[in-house]
Amino acid sequence: MPWIVLVVAGLFEAGWAIGLKYTEGFSRFWPSVGTVAAMVASVVLLGWAMRSLPVGTAYAVWTGIGAVGTVLLGIVLFHEPATVARLLCVGMILGGIVGLKLTHA
Repeated sequence: MPWIVLVVAGLFEAGWAIGLKYTEGFSRFWPSVGTVAAMVASVVLLGWAMRSLPVGTAYAVWTGIGAVGTVLLGIVLFHEPATVARLLCVGMILGGIVGLKLTHA
């Protein structure tokens, strides 16, 4: 269960990172509300997952999911470049996330 919560926390992290773009510097009310709500949800869920997962593993997986999600959403939503180099880097981050999960004792 903590791993599922951690994945959801990571998805919320990607959500608030993308949400920052839509807030336009927190000048738009509803996007700002959604972004702050995603921030709170992400950190609360991360904290809950850390009750039973090692801090280093949980934090690295959380940031990795957020980074991968943000890059992929940036490609889809904002037409950011999807170069081979960028996608290979995303693949390496995913490999690190999977490796941390597989080596978790």
